[in-house]
Amino acid sequence: MKATSSNILVTGGAGFIGSNFVLQWLRDAGASVVNLDLLTYAGNAGNLAALEGDSRYRLVRGDICDADLVAGLLRDHRPRAIVHFAAESHVDRSIADPGAFIRTNVQGTFTLLEQAKLFWTALDDADRHAFRFLHVSTDEVYGSLGPGDPAFSESTAYAPNSPYAASKAASDHLVRAYHHTYGLPVITTNCSNNYGPFQFPEKLIPLMILNALEGKPLPVYGNGSNVRDWLHVEDHCAAIRVALARGRVGETYNIGGNSERKNLDVVAAICDLVDELRPDAQLGPRRKLITFVGDRPGHDLRYAINASKIAQELGWKPALQFEDGLRKTVAWYLEHGSWIESVRTGAYRDWIKQNYEERIPR
Repeated sequence: MKATSSNILVTGGAGFIGSNFVLQWLRDAGASVVNLDLLTYAGNAGNLAALEGDSRYRLVRGDICDADLVAGLLRDHRPRAIVHFAAESHVDRSIADPGAFIRTNVQGTFTLLEQAKLFWTALDDADRHAFRFLHVSTDEVYGSLGPGDPAFSESTAYAPNSPYAASKAASDHLVRAYHHTYGLPVITTNCSNNYGPFQFPEKLIPLMILNALEGKPLPVYGNGSNVRDWLHVEDHCAAIRVALARGRVGETYNIGGNSERKNLDVVAAICDLVDELRPDAQLGPRRKLITFVGDRPGHDLRYAINASKIAQELGWKPALQFEDGLRKTVAWYLEHGSWIESVRTGAYRDWIKQNYEERIPR
């Protein structure tokens, strides 16, 4: 069976990172994309409204756990690669409902791997050699670092501490196993915390931007000392494209932003940017809105990525400094009120109330 020379299948391409990837791919690469997305609360077809009428793009609403659907898409579109973003990804939601994370992140990845294996096995030699399955994962699979510990490398032992991280670790292991057992040509990427346009506003940075804009409390877990390495989504998508084009089969590449920041420092920087871009004399400095609340159960202290492997092997480094990327991100949210209102449904408000407003202030 012949594969096409340019088609790719993207899963979860209407989510935050996936939609940014699809937009960047079609802007820069030009090759066609089939986007399989269930369009749950965090998947928004409106993220890709700019592609309306573009013959290179097709959105298919469906579940990665549906083997028949996946098999049909592979048969009909014959992609040269699968780029797998689809996942439940919010740690707090995984604590409240871990079953949904096992289903999507573990069962869904298994289903994709099975169907990809069947499709790949039937390809002609040249197309089988060129095919790739790129699995997008997270640094959270490595667990938590102490203040002086070296950053996560690709050889760091897995030690997931949340149901979300455990489900992603399981999916990573499945991807590795399908390469070593069946020869499926896989590449795995593990990224640090992403931020940028189209991120669902339950995550730290967009939540704080919108609450600061509206004069609402800014809920910070614990004392705000937890550290994350921040990666702008445009840099992440560029790294994925490099890994897909030039990465070695069977390898893992860590993708980081070289931007470790305490959560409290990130929130304070957001306050200052909103003050600058949308000053409110009546409200005054937004930093006064910072409110410390009860910590997340099992909250990892620190994540940090050593991205030297992808830099040395593939020549990728992040283009955006955190301060520049954060400014761009704050400006985007301030300028896209209609998008924000379209995703802040009743279900979203219920979740915010449950997860933040009902926490006991410290």
